[in-house]
Amino acid sequence: MVVKLGGSAMDEGLARETVLQDLVLLRFVGMRPVLVHGGGNEITAMAGALGLETQFVDGLRVTDDKTMEVARMVLTGKINPDLVVAIHRLGGRAMGLSGADGPTLLVRRQLGANGEDLGRVGEVDEVNPGPVLTIAEGGMIPVVASVGLGYDGLAYNVNADAVAAALAQELHAGKLLLLTDVPGVMDRGGAFQSRLTVEEAEALGRDGSASDGMIPKLKAACGAARSGVTVHIIDGRQPHSLLLELLTEAGVGTMIDPVVADG
Repeated sequence: MVVKLGGSAMDEGLARETVLQDLVLLRFVGMRPVLVHGGGNEITAMAGALGLETQFVDGLRVTDDKTMEVARMVLTGKINPDLVVAIHRLGGRAMGLSGADGPTLLVRRQLGANGEDLGRVGEVDEVNPGPVLTIAEGGMIPVVASVGLGYDGLAYNVNADAVAAALAQELHAGKLLLLTDVPGVMDRGGAFQSRLTVEEAEALGRDGSASDGMIPKLKAACGAARSGVTVHIIDGRQPHSLLLELLTEAGVGTMIDPVVADG
């Protein structure tokens, strides 16, 4: 399974601790979780401290060269090793990498929905699962930072939901769990949706129900579901939300049913 950690769950100590505890337990009982992380709030804070303006287009951070350096520093120099150390402290084993290592993720430059120039924002074009599989087969939890390598040899900022979805598809994962800071997917009237088909989820992305960070999240989720992966969008702020979603009948978030190929 591939788990994406983001939103307030990245920043709230108890929530992050219980997510990592759940991952260690899942690995211990024989599952092979892969952890993907972003770090939007910390990138914004560091960019602000350095006097850099933050701008978003449809939930994607506009990333000039200076902002990219900040993103790399925060993602690969602070958050990633911090998560690895925390997993070790909880009794697990982990190894960190970014999508640029290997390279695991080859990306092309991504434009906004209306052709906006987003700078060094990448869209995953090719996935090399080898480095992630090597770590997982060694009994460790791969911890992947959402940075990719462009065909021009430059590092690119990649939406962590998109990274998690691309890895889940390439690894033929049974589940993709996207942890966020809302209870799940809501319809246009604000009603919580516990279960959706891909078509229903895509419709919510088109009709204005989704906004800000939920836009790329739904896009990534639907892409993974169409490749046969069961997707769960859950509130990472809730303690042990991973286990509650996976091991209880009702779950705690939104599940998007996979598309099953005929035959």
